[in-house]
Amino acid sequence: MQVALVTVGDELLAGDTVNTNASWLAARLAERGVSVRRVLVVPDERAEIAERVRAYNEAYDAVLVTGGLGGTPDDVTMAAVADAFDRDLAVDDLALADVEETLEAIAGEYPDLEVDAEAEATVPAGSRPLLNRAGLAPGCVVENVYVLPGIPDEMKTMFETVEDEFEGDAVSRFLYTEKPEANLVDALTDAGAKFDVTIGCYPDRDAGHNRLKVTGDDPDQVDTAAAWLAAEVDANDEPADDG
Repeated sequence: MQVALVTVGDELLAGDTVNTNASWLAARLAERGVSVRRVLVVPDERAEIAERVRAYNEAYDAVLVTGGLGGTPDDVTMAAVADAFDRDLAVDDLALADVEETLEAIAGEYPDLEVDAEAEATVPAGSRPLLNRAGLAPGCVVENVYVLPGIPDEMKTMFETVEDEFEGDAVSRFLYTEKPEANLVDALTDAGAKFDVTIGCYPDRDAGHNRLKVTGDDPDQVDTAAAWLAAEVDANDEPADDG
């Protein structure tokens, strides 16, 4: 299974907010054997979001979009996703009931809160709503596009309600070696040629080692390649204990 991540927000492009949503989602998807093939940050621009969602919808098994949900003027993601599929926006009854229930529950804490519940519960017509158990604005699923909140706690909680819909065959093994990266080139090249796997090398100078990642769709190939590579570069399954 191959997916793309689209994170929405001018604040991400300006560096005002760290894009932790993309890294968290990529890690969770990798744990499920899913290959993340694209991670894209787009501004709060309706046409731009719609264009990328439309293109990725056709190119990948699934698309996850985070950010731009709610009632402020820059929250245009729902409208953009509707545009991508040539759909109107509509109030979803299930989402509306959930929003109203949440507003009632927090009325005592926020007595002056002014929220248009119908606007909050508006999603692309015919989509499957995803209720927001950690916040207010719902997400939705349109064909193979999953729309999630940008607030990290809300995004994580909502993703966990659909994560079983993401399954892939990719498996990975990590190795650690203290050999310099330049001394690993031949072995890494040979491993990629000998086995049906991909090899990544990620230096960690603070820890004093290089982390090697062996990834493939066949667990036996991955194990065989990792064993061969470990012998070639004197690598271990765990980092060396400096203590």
